[in-house]
Amino acid sequence: MPTREADPTAETEAEHGARRRHPGLFRVIRRSKNPPLRRSDITVTDEAAVKRAVKAASLGNAMEWFDFGIYSYLAVTIGHVFFPSGSDTVQLLSSFATFAVAFLVRPIGGMVFGPMGDKVGRKKVLALTMIMMAVGTFAIGLIPSYAAIGFWSPVLLILFRLVQGFSTGGEYGGASTFIAEYAPDKRRGYFGSFLEFGTLAGYIGAAGLVTILTTVLDDGSMQSWGWRIPFLVAGPIGLIGLYLRLKLDETPAFQKLGTDTARASDAANGVETTAKGDLAKIFTNYWPTLILCIALVGAYNITDYMLLSYMPTYLTDELHYNETHGLLILLAVMVFLMLVINQVGRLSDHFGRKPLLMTGMLGFLVLTAPAFLLVKQGSLPAVAAGMLMLGLSLVCLLGTMSAALPALFPTQVRYGSLSVGYNLSASLFGGTTPLVITGLISLTGSDMMPAYYSMAAALVGVIAVACMKETAQQPLAGSPPAVATDAEAAELCAARSPSPRF
Repeated sequence: MPTREADPTAETEAEHGARRRHPGLFRVIRRSKNPPLRRSDITVTDEAAVKRAVKAASLGNAMEWFDFGIYSYLAVTIGHVFFPSGSDTVQLLSSFATFAVAFLVRPIGGMVFGPMGDKVGRKKVLALTMIMMAVGTFAIGLIPSYAAIGFWSPVLLILFRLVQGFSTGGEYGGASTFIAEYAPDKRRGYFGSFLEFGTLAGYIGAAGLVTILTTVLDDGSMQSWGWRIPFLVAGPIGLIGLYLRLKLDETPAFQKLGTDTARASDAANGVETTAKGDLAKIFTNYWPTLILCIALVGAYNITDYMLLSYMPTYLTDELHYNETHGLLILLAVMVFLMLVINQVGRLSDHFGRKPLLMTGMLGFLVLTAPAFLLVKQGSLPAVAAGMLMLGLSLVCLLGTMSAALPALFPTQVRYGSLSVGYNLSASLFGGTTPLVITGLISLTGSDMMPAYYSMAAALVGVIAVACMKETAQQPLAGSPPAVATDAEAAELCAARSPSPRF
């Protein structure tokens, strides 16, 4: 007996009849699905406040990467000071293992500071992470050498690296969230790119200071006291960053989230909630997005650390390049990236996050092997050209990622989710990159292993970018629209208002 299929035409006619009998009811239904936007629902950003927020967040990020950069660039010296051994390779592996130790506690820091930032506010947690980072880095500069106190020297080094790692767990997620929630929707990529501008500034500061020290001091002086100077410099920088952060107001998105007196109207109710995020909610309700975040950050971190942290060691230890010359080449590449990174942020606002991220991932997938073949030639032009190829791919990620990642999660769990996802991935893939690459080269004897490792990461990144949604020029999930001017707010209200009927 044949089954009876529903007639779509009959359903349409029935619906049409219902609309004619109850026009008022159907108008209410339509308005509830797409409510009119009121001026009070829209955040008009204060450009001066946005710039202050960007400055404070970027300086903290610069300090974080200054701290991690000096450790990477001084890895050989630190190995001699804290890990006496007859083998240079064992010393280097011990030094990089201590570098990686800080990343083991980053997820714990993210799980503590992230949900805290969603509950008590972004500003307070970012001030706390700044204090801890400054204390941890400054203390490393005061540790006596292995020759002075023996076993306790590397123990104290590991302890303060753990303090650094724990504080860093709340830094990137909070800083990127802070800028994203302050910035207007149409310029979030541009303002977000300043966070990674701070990353490059931190690396340049570290590389520049280490280059000066290795140029003016001999090996004995560097191992005796010269290596301490970059770590001690972090103390005053941290105080400046703390001062700037304490002067800031809380982000507009977080203020609206937790202020009962500023309850949004029907238009904002669909996207705004007062529930504060916690760790259980992040893992149970947002795990698909969390996995996407981990994949994106993993690919991004491996390529980032490979070029900006590991490459000077690769040039020195594997290709026997002069240490100072290797740092100078990297410095030149990073200065170039700083000059173009904000323009990449603008491009991501215009063309979208996905095209820029895909360009960077495909660049690493296709260009890494040729770039390393150029670097292996050893001549200055060849090394510079190879590193510039990698740098151009990296800047597409640097200039876009800090705007793309916060947009993955809604306001009430943004700080916590991003901190957890970012630091889990950074712990598993980013901080272990120098250690893994050094181990793979030692195991296989192939100095092309950094290229193959980066290409594998880029392939994962290509898949992750293909799976993400485009978020450029759109309000952050869980927050009302944010615009730069009153005129733009009025235009947005008019566009969302129902057309008059006569």
